[in-house]
Amino acid sequence: MSDKALENPKEQAAKRTLDLEIKDAQLIFNSVWSELLEELGEEKLVFPREIFWLNGAPGAGKGTQTQFIMEYCGLTAKPIVISDLLDSPEARRLKDAGMMVGDREVTSLLLKELLAPRNATGVVVDGFPRTKVQVECLKLFYQRLSSLRSKFLGTSMESDFHRPNFHIIVLYVEEAVSVNRQLERGRKVLEHNEQVRSTGSGNLEETRKTDLSVEAARNRYRTFKEITYESLTSLRQIFHYHFINAQRSVEEVQASIVGELKYQSSLELDQVTNDLISRIPVAPDIVIHARQDLVERLEQYTKRHLQLFEQIVLLIDEKFMPIVLRHAVSGRAYINSEDTVFDDSQALAIAIDVFSERGYHAAVDIRQEEVPDRIDLQTGKIFTRRKRVYRFSIHFQGSVIRRGN
Repeated sequence: MSDKALENPKEQAAKRTLDLEIKDAQLIFNSVWSELLEELGEEKLVFPREIFWLNGAPGAGKGTQTQFIMEYCGLTAKPIVISDLLDSPEARRLKDAGMMVGDREVTSLLLKELLAPRNATGVVVDGFPRTKVQVECLKLFYQRLSSLRSKFLGTSMESDFHRPNFHIIVLYVEEAVSVNRQLERGRKVLEHNEQVRSTGSGNLEETRKTDLSVEAARNRYRTFKEITYESLTSLRQIFHYHFINAQRSVEEVQASIVGELKYQSSLELDQVTNDLISRIPVAPDIVIHARQDLVERLEQYTKRHLQLFEQIVLLIDEKFMPIVLRHAVSGRAYINSEDTVFDDSQALAIAIDVFSERGYHAAVDIRQEEVPDRIDLQTGKIFTRRKRVYRFSIHFQGSVIRRGN
């Protein structure tokens, strides 16, 4: 039984949605990246050495902690606030033209802003990523920066293309705390503006509608929790991920941030070590395009090695599958073959790819054995020949057998 058959409809629907989001992100990011290449050229794509991607629940204190992170890390560049980018002249031109400022436009505006020379040593980005598509774009961005580092390594421009250093910082508070802080902020702004109007001294501050209504504040929090927070959790396994309890005092939150940054710094590879091992791709990178690469290889076998391809498929069908079927319960089969067709490395590659396309996890171990061949009757010497044994390991989803009472 296949993995897909064991999934419930909700899981299947979730996977289909994720596949579509990944596809959308690839189209969006590749389009934005192509525009940058065409406009600036690859040698001008010099991005910040370190980027702090700051996100958090409404009322979590992002503004306060942004300033603290900048001071602690010695960052001089003004933070990039996504809400400000969406109110920039370029964003307004898009709106005036009747265009929505969606994931593509946000990604484009952000990458262009990151390229500003003032951000070279490092910068805080407030409010990105917020959607699953933006999260996937962030992953693709990291991959491109890693590729640029590898490409320019050992050249005169090596110092411009640093190893990408991303920190994901998420400030978290519970719903009740978030709502109370939003409403408190709204009250303070109203009081401040009333004082400005009555005295004629000072500047009016913008009032957020969500800071004036309990229901609006709750809806804003739920949007963060259901969309942004859920999307951000997928970044845990890839980047430095700092999850901060922001319900405590400002000083306690800042102490937590310092502790997180110090701990992660102790775990980082230095640049020389990273460059030495960077030629080995990380596992998620090779998985991303594995299916497309597999399909391409199988099609090439048909075009260039059709006779061998047909021979291997027939061998698997007649010799291997009867053994695999007998192990359907366990989901593991080990098959030894001495067929000389596998002396051709291309035949082994075809066999592994055929199993992979059919949903099996296949590997092969080549063993060489010395076996008696003949005896010299005069001297009694035993002559041997070398025999190759190809041991295939086939794993797949086994069957679930119900136990009797």
